[in-house]
Amino acid sequence: MTPKSAPLSGRIALVTGASRGAGRGIAIELGAAGASVIVTGRSTRARPAESYGQILGLSGLTVPPGTIEDTADAVTAAGGRGLPRLCDHRDPDAVESLVAAIEAEIGPIDVLVNNAWAGHESFDGRFAAPFWEQPLSHWEAMMDGGARLHLVTARAVAPRMAGRRRGAILATTFWDLDRFLRGNLSYDLAKAAINRLALAIAEDLRPHGVASLAVSPGWMRTEWVLAGHRTDEAHWQGVPALARTESPHYLGRAVAALSADPDILRQTGRILRVADLADHYGFTDTDGRRVPAFELE
Repeated sequence: MTPKSAPLSGRIALVTGASRGAGRGIAIELGAAGASVIVTGRSTRARPAESYGQILGLSGLTVPPGTIEDTADAVTAAGGRGLPRLCDHRDPDAVESLVAAIEAEIGPIDVLVNNAWAGHESFDGRFAAPFWEQPLSHWEAMMDGGARLHLVTARAVAPRMAGRRRGAILATTFWDLDRFLRGNLSYDLAKAAINRLALAIAEDLRPHGVASLAVSPGWMRTEWVLAGHRTDEAHWQGVPALARTESPHYLGRAVAALSADPDILRQTGRILRVADLADHYGFTDTDGRRVPAFELE
């Protein structure tokens, strides 16, 4: 692999919540660009995460799809170096220990991708309901299990990056030009909090030469989405409802392109859509399409 095809060779990335979905796609594409990728999550081959009972039932699955070891192996197969690490990002002490161990044993973290998301733990199959009909469990799952996880991990990584005067913290989010995500108040608030957190982190880190931004994919064909539609990645095109979807690798390629951009600091504090980044950097999804930005109807 040539340096041109491996622009992240020698770089170290930490991707949180990478057992499946967006995190898995990001980790693999960072590996394809040559990075060493620490893959974190709560699902291992020995013991899957145990808090997904409701969505498992709705999806017709018995265990959550994917593990940190599966993703790490896929990173290595893509050309990088995958390193699985069990971590519950709700625990600040566990996160601090993880980051300290990475920097001592592997090397300085160049890219943090804040992706861990516990919102699926309260998923009840409803996409549109007035706020007074939505369970309060959504708040804990999406706020504490979203923005707080990003804050906890950024707190551990940011001072180390600031001391070196280099690095980038990228947050995965959803953003539709500031439109309200009608029908799911907690989801809307959680994503807005993640976006605002990315801006706040950027303000504090800009003087230290470290970038912070949020990256918004469209509607991704995650394992949960595919299972909910009773299909898989090989057959999704036969499901008309999934016509507007994109693979998690599309987001992964956006993150890899940003991570390799020497001028990433110019983007700090912004929310960037994957479709716009595809136009800017010239990448496509795995099926060769340049998927348009997903906008709510």
